[in-house]
This record gives sequence, C-alpha cells and structure tokens, in this order.
Amino acid sequence: MKIVATENAPRPAGHYAQGIIHGDTLHISGQLPVSPDGTHNLQASFSEQATVALGNLIAILKTAGCSIDDLVKVTVYVAGVKHWPEFDRIYSAALGVHRPARAVVPVPELHHGYLVEIEAIAQVKTA
Repeated sequence: MKIVATENAPRPAGHYAQGIIHGDTLHISGQLPVSPDGTHNLQASFSEQATVALGNLIAILKTAGCSIDDLVKVTVYVAGVKHWPEFDRIYSAALGVHRPARAVVPVPELHHGYLVEIEAIAQVKTA
C-alpha cells in the first residue's frame, strides 16, 4: 500500500490517510469542507461546502496521478435530503460527461456540523 498525501487538501484530523493506493485502486478518505490550510467552513452555505469538499477530493486524485475521469465510485453523505439537488448540480458541473457509480446518503448530521462529506474510489493507471 502507498499513502497519498497532499498539502492541497486538509491534513487528516484522525488516524487515517487522505488516500491509499492498493494495487491499481485509489481509496480516498471522506473529505469534509475543511480548507487545505485547516480552516473550518461551518458557516458556509451548502454550495460552498460541497465545492470545498469536492476540491479536496480532486486534489487528492491529482496527487495520486489520477483525474476525475478515473473515478469509479463516489459516496456522498449529505445532512438532509434537501441538499441532494444542489449537490447534483455542483457534482455534474465538476465531472462533466464522466459518470462514475455514486451513492448519495442523507444523514441526520456529520462531524463538526458540516453538511457534506465525500469519499471515492478511483482507478490508478500504471505505465
């Protein structure tokens, strides 16, 4: 296994890695809307939170040598199903025509009171 770490996403606050490459698969840990410098964005709108969390995920993808087109499966946790349509809008704009498998899971609450968390699995291309 190879640990993936970048300064372009927040440092893990617990006992986990931003990402792990195992074989030809990248596993990206759940990304909250914490800015890369560690600044919390609790007062930000859902749209802003989703954009920050997705940006963190993309930064980890890039550090692993992957792109959005390498995403295989994305799991999104949203605090309340009412946020689903807005997340879908932001997500589809970021991913364009690429459509990985996805689950959006409405939950009653997330860590620190955030409104969204995103984790993913991607393929790692070997040369």
